[in-house]
Amino acid sequence: MIPAAEPRDELADTVRVEGARILATLVRTVGSLQVAEDAVQEAVVAALRSWPRTGVPAEPRAWLTVTARNRAIDILRRERARAGKEREATELARLRTPELPPESVVRDDQLRLIFTCCHPTLSPEARVALALRTLCGLSPAQIAAVLLSSEAAIAKRLTRTRGKIAAARIPYRVPSDEELPGRLAAVCGVVHALYTAGHAPLEGEAAVDVDGCTEALRLARLLHDLLPDEAMPAAVLALLLLTDSRRPARVDDAGEVVLLADQDRARWDAAAIAEGCALLDASLRRTGGVADPYQLQAAIAAEHARAPAYAQTDWLEIVRLYDLLLSVAPSAPAALSRAVAVAEASGTAAALAALDAIEPSPRWHAVRAELLACEGRYAEAVAEITTSLTETVTAPERRHRERRRAIWAARVR
Repeated sequence: MIPAAEPRDELADTVRVEGARILATLVRTVGSLQVAEDAVQEAVVAALRSWPRTGVPAEPRAWLTVTARNRAIDILRRERARAGKEREATELARLRTPELPPESVVRDDQLRLIFTCCHPTLSPEARVALALRTLCGLSPAQIAAVLLSSEAAIAKRLTRTRGKIAAARIPYRVPSDEELPGRLAAVCGVVHALYTAGHAPLEGEAAVDVDGCTEALRLARLLHDLLPDEAMPAAVLALLLLTDSRRPARVDDAGEVVLLADQDRARWDAAAIAEGCALLDASLRRTGGVADPYQLQAAIAAEHARAPAYAQTDWLEIVRLYDLLLSVAPSAPAALSRAVAVAEASGTAAALAALDAIEPSPRWHAVRAELLACEGRYAEAVAEITTSLTETVTAPERRHRERRRAIWAARVR
């Protein structure tokens, strides 16, 4: 047993990660996403009530699996009683089996769940919301923050999506080869979104949700293993590996954000960088050098990874890659990152001019503040960084920006 004094948030991380895996298998058994979700949610609540007192079990997944199965049996019995008819006994019999499914079965079940979430009849917004809920365990409030929506709207969207899956009898399976092209881009988008949610968590004090990033990487590997000859899954896995390779150096010993320029590159994961670069090269060969957005983002990450020091980064190449990315997948985050690269390649004046063409946002103000500070315009930098401190800024990022503001304020004459 893990001591009962373990912090509650660690327990929440455990049940979230294991709960997602149990959900995938339970959906196949009960044939209903809603019933499986309700059962797993009740098991998670039971764990969060029990484990702080008794300690985390030596086999938390087994504990949660048994509890979720029992809850599912209770839910199915209640449904049978309300309907006034008997359900087939085989369904309940499958739930009562004492054996835990082997890893290979769990793996297949998770892939089935990913592809179910990404069925082409569901809207892109519904796919991402459902995946963030079922695969990442995010709450409706957290999903609302990711998708820039309201909690009530997300809750309604999830309910409608589950209903559509049931009404349309969307199959719980990995699609055939003929069906894959219609879903692959959505699946890759969901896996990337899961990693993004962990790389920059919207809640809590941590700068990185390690469990969330690890789970997204695991799912990316599953997808690549399923489709080893497809370029896009290889590019997504490459992007995640190259990004994650810097994770050990992203925060200091106190858990505070460390800027890329100040990171100890000796702490970067060399094995992940090598694997990511190899996957990117293989992906590009499959597309004849015509890059998709994931390949371009991975290529940018690879440029950072290859540079032995920040000052030796090929910023002109990174600007070129961002130009290509913006031509095929324009977005405000990419445009802001390009402006940062322009500052390194061509100077702050050129970067400030690039910012003028981008819609202001909290991050836009933070980037502009950094550029102004580079020019010694500290009073203006203080004003911009203050404007960036909205309620949407995460706690670690807020602390970082407040430290920067204090440094610049001390330099104002």
